[in-house]
Amino acid sequence: MITLYLHGRVATSRPELERFLVGARPVYEEPGGIRTRLQWHLTEPDRFVEIIEYADRATYDADQLRTESDARMRDLLAQWRTHLAGPPVVEAYDEAALG
Repeated sequence: MITLYLHGRVATSRPELERFLVGARPVYEEPGGIRTRLQWHLTEPDRFVEIIEYADRATYDADQLRTESDARMRDLLAQWRTHLAGPPVVEAYDEAALG
């Protein structure tokens, strides 16, 4: 599994970001093999991490191409950025098979 962590601070409000992500989730997860989640920082209420889990590397790679070429995805990302107080910190991890 590949996991993408998008760390940011909300500029609008928590409810507005959450409403946006609820509406965007069907498009984000549309290809299958993708799951999205949102977590809020416990002591800094404007900090969040959006977590996108991909079933495998092929799903991740295909979604990166979709993000670059699909007009709906580009539009959603532009809308997502309007909720942010600055650029997000993006981290991608490949899950280890420990047994």
